[in-house]
Amino acid sequence: MRTHEVLILGGGTAGITVAARLLRADRDLDVAVVEPSSDHWYQPLWTLVGAGVVDLGETRRDQASVMPNGATWIRDRVRAIRPDAREVELEHGETVGYERLVVALGIESDLDRIDGLRAALGRGGVVSNYTPDGARATWQALSDFGGGRMVFTNPSGQVKCGGAPQKILYLAEHHARRRGVRDRTEVIGAFAGSVMLGVPEIAATLDRIVRERGIDMRFRHELVAIDADARVATFERLDTDDRTRVGIDYDLLHVTPPMRAPAPVRNSPLAVADGPHAGYADVDPHTLVGRRYPNVYALGDAAALPTAKTGAAVRKQAPVLVAHLLADRAGTRSEARYDGYSSCPLVTGYGRLVLAEFLYDNVYAPTFPVDQTRERWDMYMLKRHLLPQLYWHGMLRGRA
Repeated sequence: MRTHEVLILGGGTAGITVAARLLRADRDLDVAVVEPSSDHWYQPLWTLVGAGVVDLGETRRDQASVMPNGATWIRDRVRAIRPDAREVELEHGETVGYERLVVALGIESDLDRIDGLRAALGRGGVVSNYTPDGARATWQALSDFGGGRMVFTNPSGQVKCGGAPQKILYLAEHHARRRGVRDRTEVIGAFAGSVMLGVPEIAATLDRIVRERGIDMRFRHELVAIDADARVATFERLDTDDRTRVGIDYDLLHVTPPMRAPAPVRNSPLAVADGPHAGYADVDPHTLVGRRYPNVYALGDAAALPTAKTGAAVRKQAPVLVAHLLADRAGTRSEARYDGYSSCPLVTGYGRLVLAEFLYDNVYAPTFPVDQTRERWDMYMLKRHLLPQLYWHGMLRGRA
């Protein structure tokens, strides 16, 4: 059994960023990354792919091109994590040992939690921006839409970028206006939550936007089933004692699927047992160090952290994790702390964006010297052009 000094599970945003930072700190460090895919995607732009602004190819790079020099790339999938034995079992049968483990396996869609969703996706107006092909299908559906009812869902529990489900809602509504079909289009947001966003300063702006644009927000609605032939989406009313079920007809249905921790994490001793973060890797929220296994670290979507699961959060988490890992390796201590920072660039239309930045407990924490509580063109350009460059040439290189 081969053993690595640092074994990183996952070659997405979190895994590559940590690997790059570790190797920039010490080129001789033995770092291995387990990642099966040959594709690396910049997922924040998939919303704009679904709105016809960005070509899907712009969001992809070869995984080999982002793998840091000096890292060992293990092209396999994780099957099981055994922290007591300090080993990881891979899908093709190999077992790999480690001195220190970084869990960066992301989050996975749980399509089967919604009856009929898997069979309905991609046909009859049912779309979802959460895969590359899905984002492209969303734009096709919007292009073909000539009026009727659009319905957008948002499940309970954590999802990739909690604001993403409403971004496509705003863009679709704006698209209908641009095409001249808004007067014969009904736009419904059927969300499991009770507010537009947990940050009050930003929620006030979003409340105004949906009111002014005639968007029908139906909170505490959890999507549970889809009848693709009848074009009816069934929701549970979470605000009723018996979870009353209601059907909503649709012509276009954009589904944000329920999500959960990846199986190797949720089925391991690393997982939180219960509560809102059940299944995710149990780490200290300020140091990213494992609570039960101090040689295990976790960040990004796979970590049990009470903040939004975004690339912006990873950007702030990675240097803290690396500082603690390297300090432990050197037999010292680090004072680095993660304060829960996350950011959600809320696209509210073509050329419009409200940038929400916040810390733990939804504390509003803007960083630009402008009013970030209103829709801005400059913030839209930041998302469209600057943040992708920061990602490819900064974060994934360990520089930002």
